[in-house]
Amino acid sequence: MGSDSAEIAYVARDGNRPYYYANAHHLDRVPLDPRDMPLIDGRRAGTQLDREGFACLPHASAVGDFTDRDAVAAVYPDEIVALVRAATGADAVIVTAPGIVRFSEASGQAGTRDNSHPARFVHIDQTAETAAQFARLTIPAGQAVRRYAHYNAWRAFSGAPQDVSLALCDMTSVAPDDRIEADAIFDPPGGEPWRFGSWVLAANAAHRWHWFPDLTRDEVLLFQSSDSRDGRAVPHVAFDNRRAPVGCAPRASIEMRCIALWHE
Repeated sequence: MGSDSAEIAYVARDGNRPYYYANAHHLDRVPLDPRDMPLIDGRRAGTQLDREGFACLPHASAVGDFTDRDAVAAVYPDEIVALVRAATGADAVIVTAPGIVRFSEASGQAGTRDNSHPARFVHIDQTAETAAQFARLTIPAGQAVRRYAHYNAWRAFSGAPQDVSLALCDMTSVAPDDRIEADAIFDPPGGEPWRFGSWVLAANAAHRWHWFPDLTRDEVLLFQSSDSRDGRAVPHVAFDNRRAPVGCAPRASIEMRCIALWHE
């Protein structure tokens, strides 16, 4: 699948529960354990949502400017609902949060918006317990659901190549003991911090890491962050793209999180 590699920022076990902030990263307690890992080209591998846990999907959006919050709110949630329903066969999809825009550090814009830094250590967005809590809060009252799954729809809109790319780990290569419980702390400007349980990941040479080089704005990486059937989820991390030429356009991306429902 090629000879690409990247420094993957795993997390070391030090006997303490890690925690990290959306904005105040100087307060994070996440002891890093970086390892150089091979990268598989996800396009060439033909990854599948129900196998590795992620796929690269063609998707043209009507949004002209993804940094325009009002434009995104008016159009993008319905687009993502349609995309995820088509990709999963779910009976219903509910977007659970506004679009999160992030920038690579070279842009000078990382940190200028709420939660706008790239995620620089391996993590899974939520534990199975957190996913169940979010599902209970989201599923409409009285609706019988036999399965739910949380997904993240990630799009780079700054053009290719991405100086800071996204690596995704084949969820079937992750052992339960690789996961370390952590706290994700959302600290919105001017608001009260709130937290929930997530996972960070310890190093394991068996992990199979994938990336999708030179993403266009008309592609979406859709990946699973929980599934009530089996609890599997996709670890992911931002990494420095060794292929990217000096001076290329800094990466800007938007992600939208949603829950897919399959009815009884």
